[in-house]
This record gives sequence, structure tokens and C-alpha cells, in this order.
Amino acid sequence: MRVRFWGVRGSLPAPGPETARYGGNTSCVDILTSDQQVVILDAGTGIRKLGLALAQEYPRRQVGTLLISHTHWDHIQGFPFFMPAFTRHNRFVVIGQKRVGQKLENLLRGQVVEPYLPFEYAELKADLVIKEVDDGERMIIGDETRLRVRELGHPGGCLGFRIENGDAAIAYCTDTTHPEGRINPNVLDLARDVDLLIHDSQFTPEQRRAFPSWGHSSWQEAVRAAAAARVKCLALFHHDPNATDDHLESVLREARAHFPHTILAQEGLALHLPFPPDTAIPNAVPS
Repeated sequence: MRVRFWGVRGSLPAPGPETARYGGNTSCVDILTSDQQVVILDAGTGIRKLGLALAQEYPRRQVGTLLISHTHWDHIQGFPFFMPAFTRHNRFVVIGQKRVGQKLENLLRGQVVEPYLPFEYAELKADLVIKEVDDGERMIIGDETRLRVRELGHPGGCLGFRIENGDAAIAYCTDTTHPEGRINPNVLDLARDVDLLIHDSQFTPEQRRAFPSWGHSSWQEAVRAAAAARVKCLALFHHDPNATDDHLESVLREARAHFPHTILAQEGLALHLPFPPDTAIPNAVPS
């Protein structure tokens, strides 16, 4: 299973020299399974570059599954700029949930209208199959890839995903919180014994205490969840837009003191799962 990071930032894009090493695009990750299924996690601004890459890698036709954790801007704002969606012979199954009583399709349509954009949803000519799921559902993607869905703690709702294929498993838990002194049981359900846990770490511990209702975790909570779930590797994700590269690397040093197999999610980073026993941890920082 190959995992690539295209957008790792939370809340809004944060381009600039102080974020260039780890990237300023918002949430988007893609997975290529052993049976050649393309699974995309979220459609933040990082999905634009992913779309260009898919068009080069699959020039005849692009087919895949897009998992939408929730429809806050930083997780869908790249969707209108996902070029494979404009070509009629392409096909994507889009999986997510209702929010504020509105269907997922209507929420996606609602951002592709005037006056926000010079084109409308109807111009996305690809075969877009919208499926809504609920907490606890399980699905099969292709023939061999298993998907599990759990609700996470975030205002308005947010889905976490566990994807299993062959001997590899990944959990995607962005925009989540944990009860004080405990680990969110749904995060544990998704993350138990996975090769890679991608976990929200937007807040410092101080920010987490200052904004308890915003629905984000601190890096400390991510580390505790990874240890409790016995994951092989933790990727700190959904970086705060104000967090500089230097700040993120200082967080990584602290996190590794508690959970050594921790990395920073980074635009352009590609991982292959399961990890061989002697694989070095990527994106090591200076001592």
C-alpha cells in the first residue's frame, strides 16, 4: 500500500517561506492499494496537485474512491479544482455524511456556484457517485480493500476511516478530540495495530486548553492515542496555519521523546506499507 501526502495543513492554506518544508495546502492524502484501487482522503487544496498527478499516471481514465471526513472548507475547498472530475469518462465514488440536515451532494454542489466560481457543478462531467454513510459502517472497495467508518469528536460531525488491504492498515483521524484523561474509543477502534495513524495535531497543549470546543487535538493527545492503539507509526497531521516549519520540528522532537515512531505529515512524502522491519523513520529533524 502506497500513501502520499498532498495537503497537510488545517483550517486554511498557509503558503510562504516559513511553511515551505512541510507545505501549506489543506488536507488531502491518497492511497494506492495492492489491487490498484485509488483511495483519496479529503479534498482540501492539496487535491488539485493530486488530480494533475492522476491524469499523468492514468492518462486514459481515472477511477477512484474519495472519502470526505466532513465538509468544513479545509476538507472540500479543492474539490472544484480536481481536474479528473471534469472529464466524462472518469468515475469517482464519493463517500461522506450529511451535515446540518443536508445531503452530501447538496453540500458539494453548494460551493460550485456563482458568485463563488465562474462555473457550476453541472460542468463536472465525470461520473460522480455520492454515497452517504453512518458511524460504524463497513464497506469493500474493489475486491480486497476494507473500509471502516467511525464518528469522531468535532463540531457538526467528522468521520474517521480505517483502510485495510492485504497485510497493511492505515487509520485517518483528522479533526478529532479526546475526553479529558481518556482516549476517544472510536479513534482506538480505527487505529488499533495499524501500520500508520494519521492524526490531528493542530493544537499545542496550551491551545487545546484555551479552545476546548473547537474539535482539534494536541500533539500530546495524538501521541497518547498512538501508544494506546499500539500503532507502528504516527503521522502528526492537520498542522495549524500559523505553525512554522521550525515550530513543527520542535513539536516532533517533543513527540518522539514519548513515541519514537512519530513523523510529521509533509507534502510530497510517500510511504509504503507495511514498513519493513529495518525501515528508517522519514523526515528526521536535526538534533
